[in-house]
Amino acid sequence: MNNRIPEDLIERAYQGKSTKEDGLLLLEVPPFELFRFADELRSLTAGDTVTYVVNRNINFTSRCVGTCGFCAFRTNDGKVLSIEGIMEKVREAEKEKATEVCIQGGLLPDVGLDFYQEIAETIKAEFPEMHIHAFSPMEVYHASRVSGIKVSEALSKLKRSGLDTMPGTAAEILSDRVRKIICPSKLKTAEWIEVVTQAHATGIPTTATMMYGHVETPEERIEHILTIRDIQKETGGITEFVPLPFMPYNNPIGEKMIREGRYATPGLDDLKIYAVSRILLHGHVDNIQASWVKLGKKLSQFALHCGANDLGGTLMEESISRLAGAPNGESISVEELEWMIYGAGRVPKERTTLYKGVHELTSGNSNRITGCRASE
Repeated sequence: MNNRIPEDLIERAYQGKSTKEDGLLLLEVPPFELFRFADELRSLTAGDTVTYVVNRNINFTSRCVGTCGFCAFRTNDGKVLSIEGIMEKVREAEKEKATEVCIQGGLLPDVGLDFYQEIAETIKAEFPEMHIHAFSPMEVYHASRVSGIKVSEALSKLKRSGLDTMPGTAAEILSDRVRKIICPSKLKTAEWIEVVTQAHATGIPTTATMMYGHVETPEERIEHILTIRDIQKETGGITEFVPLPFMPYNNPIGEKMIREGRYATPGLDDLKIYAVSRILLHGHVDNIQASWVKLGKKLSQFALHCGANDLGGTLMEESISRLAGAPNGESISVEELEWMIYGAGRVPKERTTLYKGVHELTSGNSNRITGCRASE
């Protein structure tokens, strides 16, 4: 390694003991040196395999009582998909050999836990093998309050109804200073941490996200990543970390930024965040996911050389990012994802939500099933 990254910092990173000061120093390192170190740690953890999941996003309503200043998705009069409407989308996903449906929606004023349970139970009744990755920490928190029960009880009920894993969204930046500005009515940092750690205690793994590039400071980004590391050290329940650049279009926070002459984060800054995430989380969270929807296809390929080892899902439908100005489409085919991965000099591998291998049944129908693929 070049001496520009101090040896003691490198040593701490290998041991999984990077500090906040290390993180801030890494942001000042020449970019390609930073990328090279992150890529080295990625290689140690994940080898040359880059994973993806065949999934479908289902946003069941854009109606929401929230007041998030970064949202371009919320409406006051959006339709709510019926259970049958949701099932039609699940059936389409199953026909496309999806192994996961990712279900999220706006916060409905009077809708409690029963609605979420009914969604999960109806899907599992028809498709017991379909992995349900659903309901953000904010949705669970909101539904538990509407239903007048504790978060832990809500999570137990959802697990019994068939919820397999939860997206670690609604995290934005885990700083109450930032949250007061961009999402004052959303759950606070400690409440987000509580929902996620309770989910892990209930046997529901989660992802973890960070939406950066708006009003937060570099220190707050680093603190957020280290908070995720602390949760993982305590519970081991986080499957992946997904940095998400803020899309400043069609929302109040972004409009204010643009008036001030600030636009979406530069691509170099995005890649630095991926690299620093890999370094700070090394030894704790193995999978760093590059969002092709947010980054675009070419930058997400490059992110695979800056610490990322996963490209997320095929999605089939992704309206939240599109409405906020993401120009990269709502769906991608397995063939194109694999083409992107080969083009980045890596080896593609389909995975399940829990990062197990996926293979085809050779007899009967050709639905994918969960299970480790034999070594090839």
